[in-house]
Amino acid sequence: MVHSVVASAYGGPEVLTMIDRELGAPGPGEVLIDVTGAGTNPADYKFYSGDFGADESALPMPLGMEVAGVVTAVGVDPQGISGRLAVGDEVIAFPVNGGYAEQIIAAAADVVAKPAGLAFEQAAGLLAAGTTAAHLLSATDVAAGDTVLIHGAAGGVGLLVTQLAILKGATVIGTASPGRHDALRRHGAVPVEYGPGLAARVHELATGGVDVALDLVGTDEAIEVSLELVATQRRIATIAGFGKVAGTAIKLLGGGGPEADLGTEVRDTSRLELAQLAGSGRLDVTVDRRFPLARAAEAHRYLQTGHAAGKVVLLP
Repeated sequence: MVHSVVASAYGGPEVLTMIDRELGAPGPGEVLIDVTGAGTNPADYKFYSGDFGADESALPMPLGMEVAGVVTAVGVDPQGISGRLAVGDEVIAFPVNGGYAEQIIAAAADVVAKPAGLAFEQAAGLLAAGTTAAHLLSATDVAAGDTVLIHGAAGGVGLLVTQLAILKGATVIGTASPGRHDALRRHGAVPVEYGPGLAARVHELATGGVDVALDLVGTDEAIEVSLELVATQRRIATIAGFGKVAGTAIKLLGGGGPEADLGTEVRDTSRLELAQLAGSGRLDVTVDRRFPLARAAEAHRYLQTGHAAGKVVLLP
């Protein structure tokens, strides 16, 4: 029997519970993974909050879309992203269904080798945020010489998109509370405090103008300042402000609305490169907090504050 966390009803983190379930053996093109770390993401609690619907037939709802761990069994033809998989391989899997567990069965096609130099807990928090970051940069055509304004640059997605933009040769101005400015500086960004007067402060920092704006927080301020500072609206993207962009050309990215661009191809194809960048030390995955699997509800309460300074990881 395998311990897993599920949502037993729709509601808040109080509906999360631990259950035991049988997994069976991996089928063709599948692998069994002993989970050493499971990344948490805001989408996880949005699913059981009812934001995406409240289909009772989906209950109890497995949670968790990204894990790191060790392959313990393989089905026929276990071809992974980075090659054929075998028992004993250290891996990262994304997307998965039910990653908040001691073990999972994953499609081999969604499994990439974990670089030896990357810790399991960092690996567990890499791909959901990293593929979102890659999608944001691709959708807005970020290139060398661009000045990019990132709203919410000190969070899990923000720190990764900041680093990836800088690797492309862009200059990044990132909004964050003052206590997180040093973290942004360490990653090569120019920090700026959000709040009244943000547009003027950014304008002073970006003497040549702002080419791209990425909204990771969904506030009115983020949308309004982006529209004020970026001349070409198609180079503004949001993963959070879906109800605030009517009448604009701002790009909606991710699974937050029916008109959003899922970016499936760019997200899928970025997984191997992200793992390689993280393994080589060129991309740092900041783990803010770690919680035992049994304290998943506590982890979600922390995530919901919006103050996580990096990734929150569950450790089975």
